[in-house]
Amino acid sequence: MNDLAIMEERALTAQEIKAQVQLIQQVMDAVMEKDVHYGTIPGTPKPTLYKAGAEKILTTFRIAAYPKEIDDLSTGDEIRYRVKVHGIHQTSGILIGVGIGECSSSEEKYKWRRPVCDEEFNETPEDRRREVWKRGRDNNYKQKQIRTNPSDVANTILKMAKKRAQIDMTLTATAASDVFDQDLEDLPGGIVEGMNEQKAPLKGPQKKQATKREKPEIAGTAENVLISEATSKEGTSNGKPYTIYTIIDEHGEKYGTFDVAHFRAASFAHDNFLPVTIKYSDGKYGKRVEEITVPNMEPGQE
Repeated sequence: MNDLAIMEERALTAQEIKAQVQLIQQVMDAVMEKDVHYGTIPGTPKPTLYKAGAEKILTTFRIAAYPKEIDDLSTGDEIRYRVKVHGIHQTSGILIGVGIGECSSSEEKYKWRRPVCDEEFNETPEDRRREVWKRGRDNNYKQKQIRTNPSDVANTILKMAKKRAQIDMTLTATAASDVFDQDLEDLPGGIVEGMNEQKAPLKGPQKKQATKREKPEIAGTAENVLISEATSKEGTSNGKPYTIYTIIDEHGEKYGTFDVAHFRAASFAHDNFLPVTIKYSDGKYGKRVEEITVPNMEPGQE
C-alpha cells in the first residue's frame, strides 16, 4: 500500500510499476461501481474516472488531497477559479504529486439556463437571452435560454475546479492514466459525440437481442421543479442486494427509481439549484421515474 512513499532515491522496477497498475485494476473490480465511480463513453478506449472513484484510489494509496493553491481569476461578469491540489502521503508527509484544474462560469453548462417561463425569457435583455438547437430523442428542437447570474454558481465553479484538480492529481500520482481517461466527462456533448464518431470501433456479428419489456405508460410530467432531496437506501430481495433511490421535489412529491443515472441527475440538479423535468409512471409503491431532464448536464457530471 505504501510503495508510493518509499524514501529511497531509486527508480521503481518494472515489476513494482506493474503491481501498482494491477492494484488499481483490482480496486476497480472489487469496490468501484460503474456510473458511480467511473463511466464509459462509447467509442473511447478507457473508462472516465469520476470524483468518487478518485477518492477510492487515493484511499488505497493513503494519499490525502490538499487544495494548496486557489487562484481567483474572476471578472465582473465571470466567476473563474484555477486550483492546484497536492497529494500528500498520510503517514510520511511526502508530496506524491500535484494536479491542476480550472473552471469558469462562462462554460456552456454554467453560463446558460432554461427560463422559468416565457415571461422571464421575454423580460430578459436581448444580449442575455438566446435560442439554441438541441438534439432530441426523435427530432431536433429549439430551446430558450437566459444568462445565469455568475454569483449563483460561484460555489459550484470552485468545487468543479477542485474536483478536476483532484482527479488530475490522482491519475498523475498513481499512474492511473493507464486505466482511466481524465476529463472526458467535462467535455460538451457535441465534442464528445464527434470523438465517438471518429473512434467508434467496428462492430462484429451481433447477437439477437432479447425482447424488451414494453415501456411503461407515462402517467404525468412535473415540469421545471427544483429537487429538495435525493436519497438512496440499500436492501435485499430474495437474497439479492438492491439500491432504491428516492427523489423529492420542491412540492414534497416523491418519486422512486432503481436507476442510478436518475439519482445522479437529481443530485446534480439539487447541488446546482437547477430545475428539472420529471416524467413518471404509476408504480406499485407510488410514482416511478421514467425520465429526468436536467438542463446543461453532461454525461457523468456531478
